Amino acid sequence: MALELKQQLRLSQQLVMTPQLQQAIKLLQLSRLELVGLVQQELEENPVLEEALEGDEEASLASSAEAQAEEASPLPVETEPAAPEGEAAEPAASADREPTDAEKLADVDWQSYAEDYPQTGPREIRDDSDRPSFEASLTRRATLAEHLHWQLQLSGFPADEDVAAQFIIGNIDERGYLQSSLEEIARQAGVPETVVASALARVQEFDPTGVGARDLKECLTLQVRALGIDDPIVLRILAEALDPLIKRDFRGVARQLGISVEEVAVASRIVGRLEPRPGRAFGGEEPVYIVPDIFVHKIGDEFHVVLNDDGLPRLRINALYREVLARGSQTPKDTKTYVHEKVRSAMWLIKSIHQRQRTIYRVMQSIIKHQREFFERGINHLKPLNLRDVADDIEMHESTVSRVTTNKYANTPQGIFELKYFFNSSINRVDGEAIASESVKDRIGRLIHSEDPRRPLSDQRIAEMLKVANIDIARRTVTKYREALNLLSSTKRRQVG
Repeated sequence: MALELKQQLRLSQQLVMTPQLQQAIKLLQLSRLELVGLVQQELEENPVLEEALEGDEEASLASSAEAQAEEASPLPVETEPAAPEGEAAEPAASADREPTDAEKLADVDWQSYAEDYPQTGPREIRDDSDRPSFEASLTRRATLAEHLHWQLQLSGFPADEDVAAQFIIGNIDERGYLQSSLEEIARQAGVPETVVASALARVQEFDPTGVGARDLKECLTLQVRALGIDDPIVLRILAEALDPLIKRDFRGVARQLGISVEEVAVASRIVGRLEPRPGRAFGGEEPVYIVPDIFVHKIGDEFHVVLNDDGLPRLRINALYREVLARGSQTPKDTKTYVHEKVRSAMWLIKSIHQRQRTIYRVMQSIIKHQREFFERGINHLKPLNLRDVADDIEMHESTVSRVTTNKYANTPQGIFELKYFFNSSINRVDGEAIASESVKDRIGRLIHSEDPRRPLSDQRIAEMLKVANIDIARRTVTKYREALNLLSSTKRRQVG
């Protein structure tokens, strides 16, 4: 079979994600804090970007207007205007005159400048009034291990027990429980097991009460002992019937211990006040406070959307770099190319941020239009809504609306909500209309919180009550919504006595 070469012409379409488009998409889904961090990073990396100070609104707005007009076209290079008729042209720059700031800027060796004049060093504080207050200083919360080590340093353990205590603390998890056996710790510390047992007994006296326990029974027993609780029924329950008590099988506990259900109920309330995880106060991450991206105010009969720009730097292009490009052929080619690229990048960033803000604004306006009754009357009037409804309203793609509503929060007359909150599925009413799933969850939560704790409502009973209220819902759906609200089943919610 002979081989031959042929030329073929094919026409095809292909979607190409340019770096600028990728940046614009990334900006859409960033939270407000992430956007502030990205802007600060760009201010550090792009020398042509600068933050407009108070009173420089005109310059900032001019930069944003230029960014909108820039789009994908090449950056225009300004030329010197021609002199009017009757006026002599300005003489060319002579060797004896002082160079302008722009001419000085073009000849700067940026590498040497960055090394000789670092911009990120600490600012010298000359006056005590300029120093930040102690209240404004952020401190890190101590971990459980640090808290225990601090107490160990103040306890005056013998040398061998101190070594054992160090290993004991190192084997306590974030809940406050000891995860290694005495034999393992003795082998690690190189001390007798009796010394480890003595050290553990002293560590278990540390704060928080119950720390260093090897199981839940020992943890609760340590707390009962520290609190001076000597109720014999409580002690018997912890020693003999803790498992059925955890399952709230009060009758089973009563049968096992030969006491009345009422006595079990009284003892269970005492046990319920103890802390099953003594390290809880030291575990977990630091709380992150929500800063809303949008404020919704009702003025008269209308709702007004205000974007939260507080803390977000207002960007503009440095005028000196504009002048470098405006000089045209007087600027070295490499310098002009470098500045040209940085200016284009800066303008695209400014344009993308303004586009992001406008999109968020439009999405919020559409949400208000669809959920007006919620903003006026509360969660019971929340309507079913999906991304397509808003996307069709503002003539954008669903993916764009999804990115805009991710990690964005709105401060409304009804409280602070994530924008995703307003998009929820529907539950049919008995008469055929629909109600938002979040409204149904709220009703289930209110029914459970208002129930008789001695006779809690079962999921089937809740489903029947909702059908009476014109909401057609299955028992398994009630169970799913109850679990989403972190509410226990009826058997575990039941209280006795």
